[in-house]
Amino acid sequence: MEKTDVLVIGGSAAGIVAARTAKSFYPDKEVMVIRKERTVLVPCGIPYMFGTLKSSDKNVIPDAPLENAGVKIQIGEVEKIDTENKTCKTSDGKEISFEKLIIATGSTPANPGWLKGADLANVFLIPKDKEYLDGVREKLEGCKNIAAIGGGFIGVEVADELRKLGKNVTIVELLPHILSLAFDDEVAIQAEEALISRGINIKAGSGIKEILGDKSVSGVLLNNGEKMDVDAVILATGYRPNTAFAEKSGLGLNDMGFIRVDEYMRTEKSADIFAVGDCAEKRDFITGKKIGLMLASTACVEARLAGFNLYNIGFVKTHNGTIATFCTAIGDAAFGAAGITENQARKEGFDIVTGTYAGISKHPGTLPGTNKQIVKLIAIRESGLLLGGSVIGGPCIGEFINFMSIVIQNRMTVYSTLTAQIGTHPLLTGSPIVFPFSMALDELVKKLRGNI
Repeated sequence: MEKTDVLVIGGSAAGIVAARTAKSFYPDKEVMVIRKERTVLVPCGIPYMFGTLKSSDKNVIPDAPLENAGVKIQIGEVEKIDTENKTCKTSDGKEISFEKLIIATGSTPANPGWLKGADLANVFLIPKDKEYLDGVREKLEGCKNIAAIGGGFIGVEVADELRKLGKNVTIVELLPHILSLAFDDEVAIQAEEALISRGINIKAGSGIKEILGDKSVSGVLLNNGEKMDVDAVILATGYRPNTAFAEKSGLGLNDMGFIRVDEYMRTEKSADIFAVGDCAEKRDFITGKKIGLMLASTACVEARLAGFNLYNIGFVKTHNGTIATFCTAIGDAAFGAAGITENQARKEGFDIVTGTYAGISKHPGTLPGTNKQIVKLIAIRESGLLLGGSVIGGPCIGEFINFMSIVIQNRMTVYSTLTAQIGTHPLLTGSPIVFPFSMALDELVKKLRGNI
């Protein structure tokens, strides 16, 4: 039997950060990562393998940072954990004993087994599997008409990348608009307009009923009766936590299939067994309700928390809940959101006000590369507490959204945020005189004071 002090199951974002943090803070402990994949892909970079990068080889996370830190790497798949004896067994019969265990097995694409025709040739999922995706990319080279089923981030980004290759792409989405779970309607509509301007077709408000074909795809039938001729289908209908082996090992799962954890990412089965990333349960920061959020950025925060606190609690989490923080780019346009949307806030019963301002990303606006920026903020009417917001603009909105997430996490109000000290520069930000975020706050203040 092989032994290690800290065993990390899973070698993607959460597993890498967990192992590196564990080794950094407990240098005398032996740390081992066991993973299925020989080559690990950058998860969020997967859509760009199809167009921009032109190869999966340009979307690889190297092993060197882990190896140079003294972390051992093994290739294998854990089938079961013996929580009592602190051992695990792999599919090839190996046994590994551990003092501390971090489960970071991530997620896998939801395979709609109910969908007739899902098993036809040229129907593809988007897993984090280099070999499989290399095969998908090769097969898609010979396809002209492609349907992307699902208008979430993966469906939208893969569709946009395939369009760059000259493919005729249609996004099929059951909800009224694409990206509806992340953005309010006005943002989702602008994202749709950006895609349409790039030559992508969108069929929203009607999901798929059946994939047509004999041995290979020939078309899709929508719920509204419309038929589309296609020679390939991308199923981007969401992901599920990879927790089947954890359930078999007696680790508690919630009703959504995620491993139950406490605020330090410890499982309810044992304080020596942690779960982080897509496989671990999460609660919304605003509502406290269980959510199925799966983001690499969130996974890395959880992995650091677990790695810090393996042998003693030295890092206390100052928040209780996960903030949905999203962004994506379609051509030169970028879209981001943090917190909850206006639609979500109203459904939860919050009495809210919103403030929106359209500004620009540089000053003066005649500078090259200036983008329009539209900022929308959401706050509770009585207290002025900020619940969420969104930004439409150019490439710089990624950090804008990160700033918004920090504001929400620190439970800042409209008033405290309005007096926050910021830095500006003509080439990098909007003018301090009409800084878009501050101007949207001004709009909120007017409403809160009854001036609008």
